This record gives sequence, C-alpha cells and structure tokens, in this order.
Amino acid sequence: MKVELSRFRVKPGKSALVDEWLQMLNSHMSEVVQTLDREQMKLEVIFREIIEENEYLYWFSVQGEAGEPCETSPFEVDAKHIEFWNECIDEEYGRRDAQPQVAMVPKAVAHAMAWKSPMESTTRFERREFICKRVQNESPS
Repeated sequence: MKVELSRFRVKPGKSALVDEWLQMLNSHMSEVVQTLDREQMKLEVIFREIIEENEYLYWFSVQGEAGEPCETSPFEVDAKHIEFWNECIDEEYGRRDAQPQVAMVPKAVAHAMAWKSPMESTTRFERREFICKRVQNESPS
C-alpha cells in the first residue's frame, strides 16, 4: 500500500479556478468516488493552504500498488482533473513528497482496506527534500 502526502504549488492568479474545481469535486462526489476503485484508492484527501504569498494544495492518499493512473480513466471527472491540473498546478515547482514515518491504523480499518501491514508503508527518513517534476507531455497521476 502506498501512503503519500504531496504538496503542489498553485500558479499565481489561479485561486478562483481552484475554488471552482474543489466545489465541483464536492458537488459531484458520487462521480468522484466511482473513480477510486480503478485507482485502488482507499482514501484521498485534498488540503489547501497559503504560505506567505503562495497557495498550495496537498494530496494525502492511501492507495494500492497497482492502481490505474488518472490519464487512462474513462470518467469525465478525471478528464476535468487533468484540465484543472494543466491550468492551475505549477509544474516548475514540482511535487514535494513528505516521508511517511509512522502508520497508526486500527486493525479493523486496516482489514477494511485490505492493508496487511501498515508499518511496511513507512520509509526510512532521508534528510533531503523529495521533489518530483513531470516530464513534458506527461499527464498527472
């Protein structure tokens, strides 16, 4: 199981579009949730914050290792996600990944998620920043 917390910077001037996109997700939750099975997404939460003058979105997710990527999805909501991404996310900044250190999961929750060993989803801490940048013409995951 992959446990991820990733930070993305929003392009300047795109805050109103982020408002629209997050509202669209919240108001179409039944469509959003139906995309999760093919992605093997057990849990996905989007956070938003402002630091100084910059706006950031954070994705927290627990996902199976063999989940399908967004760009192969037959669902309209995923196509809208890719459009939003291309318009609003600052690819120059890249994706900043935190390192999972402790996974505290009650047995009943782990069982419901078919998560055999939550502690195996943690990593050894490396004192460096993890920055992933997308190759040109590559869609977001």
